Amino acid sequence: MKLGVDRREAHAASTDAAVSAVFERGEKEEALPRVLVREDQATGKLLGQAWARREVKGKKGEITVLHRPDGKGRVVLIGVGPKPTFDAEGARRAAATAIRALKGRGARSVGFRLSTFVTERVPSDIAIRAIADGASLGAYEFLKYKTTHEGAVEEVTLYLGDEHGREESALKKALDQQVELLEAVLWTRDVANLPADTATPDWLAEEAKRLGKEYGLKVTVFDEKKLEEMHCGGILGVGSGSAHPPRLIVLEYSGGARSGKTVAVVGKGITFDSGGISLKPALRMGDMKFDKSGACAVLGILRAAAALKVPPRVIGVMACAENMPGGGAYRPGDVVRTYNGKTIEITNTDAEGRVVLSDALGYVVEKYRPDEVIDLATLTGACVVALGDDMAGMVSTDDKLAQGLLDASAATGEPLWRMPLTDYHRELVKSDVAEIRNSTEIPPAGVLTAAAFLEHFVGKTPWAHLDIAGPASTNPSTRKFQPPYQNIGATAFGVRLVTRYLQDGSR
Repeated sequence: MKLGVDRREAHAASTDAAVSAVFERGEKEEALPRVLVREDQATGKLLGQAWARREVKGKKGEITVLHRPDGKGRVVLIGVGPKPTFDAEGARRAAATAIRALKGRGARSVGFRLSTFVTERVPSDIAIRAIADGASLGAYEFLKYKTTHEGAVEEVTLYLGDEHGREESALKKALDQQVELLEAVLWTRDVANLPADTATPDWLAEEAKRLGKEYGLKVTVFDEKKLEEMHCGGILGVGSGSAHPPRLIVLEYSGGARSGKTVAVVGKGITFDSGGISLKPALRMGDMKFDKSGACAVLGILRAAAALKVPPRVIGVMACAENMPGGGAYRPGDVVRTYNGKTIEITNTDAEGRVVLSDALGYVVEKYRPDEVIDLATLTGACVVALGDDMAGMVSTDDKLAQGLLDASAATGEPLWRMPLTDYHRELVKSDVAEIRNSTEIPPAGVLTAAAFLEHFVGKTPWAHLDIAGPASTNPSTRKFQPPYQNIGATAFGVRLVTRYLQDGSR
């Protein structure tokens, strides 16, 4: 989708549809709001008549489509709810709702009248970014394996009008930056949606190399032989049952500031998770191709960091393996030794994400000594039980890092909830035969025991663990409860959030 800025009035241009926001009207509100006078004129007073009949109420998600009598396209009104509570997320969702409603309806080009989305809480630069988010993400479809598809919106223009024409230069810059980020997000969705027969650990390594060449990133790939030399028993153990050997992939972005901090971003990349010998149930096992979403998010974050020239130096690490029950697979009862020398008792081969992350975290902390570490992983079903499908859980050992990520969450609409980590959880992961175990016999607090396990591999480095098991992907059952800019399949959750954190210069 092409996104652009135009200083003209939306209804003076020749788009197939022009979208305006409508705030929810009060019970006694009769007069048409002054901000919608241009829409009324464009529709030959049809809007005013519909308003008088209370056919337009402005409730969230309400769509009203009016055809212009002059034949110059349609006027589309999207309800955004009460004005006092309207925020950037409201603009994001409204834009996505409008774009999705126009799919397959002959609207190749769509314009948004920016001034109708701007309020005191949502200034023009934030509004333009949010509308771009909603329009681009809402229009996304994974079409690699489709031979036919409905006509989608191809071009979206943000019309500034008299109200914001003087801001054209600044708003164009804001939109251009957002487009760079959105391209990284959509590309990440494409990669994460690929099935395991294509997106093997080695394929992801080659994709990282291609990304490195395009964006000037240094990329290092450790194959199974090198991993053996490095004593990475965690990732080797998880990948031992698969015909596709594991890979540890490291991407380095040098940073946009002359003397900035170093932030490590680490992702779980299980290209398919059968559960190994602790086999998963067959129902929805196909969704386990999304167990690589954390590593895919790392790819997207590094692409966005390089494109936007964020201030910190960023080290991306992807721990990639396929968890299969082959003849060489690791077993419950095995003990593996990790990169930093710690030993893990394997009590459940389906708790494999934390095992591959043990080597990745240990390596990046020792090799690069980062100022902060953020990991992203579709780690536990327990997080979905605790928080639902739309929110990621966060465990952090550093309050400032945690607050920075929460601020980025609020700005991007990718929700986080901080959770505690106590000595109780640390005690639960202790092992009788090794230093720690990868699963416990006590089901509760699964999110936190997983975090307590990972803490062993970051030392005293400020660290935040993001369990993205819920929002990393959606299915037909959960899709209807998700924001309209999410799609069935991979969502690339975390790319916008962590990139925003990096853009803000981190701590």
